[in-house]
Amino acid sequence: MTNNMGTIDRVIRIVVGLVLLSLIVLMPEAPWRWVGLIGIVPLVTAIIGWCPAYSLIGVNTRGKS
Repeated sequence: MTNNMGTIDRVIRIVVGLVLLSLIVLMPEAPWRWVGLIGIVPLVTAIIGWCPAYSLIGVNTRGKS
């Protein structure tokens, strides 16, 4: 498992993950608030710096290493 995500990609994923997770707190009465749990996926991939989908399709946003 080598890192395949660049800094900008990771920052975007963190922001998207936090926005999705905020749905749980900001809209507790909404019937679709559980969709916010999807935010865990971009957060985890950003933290570890590796995206399994990128590996499958051969994408690397990290640049030359």
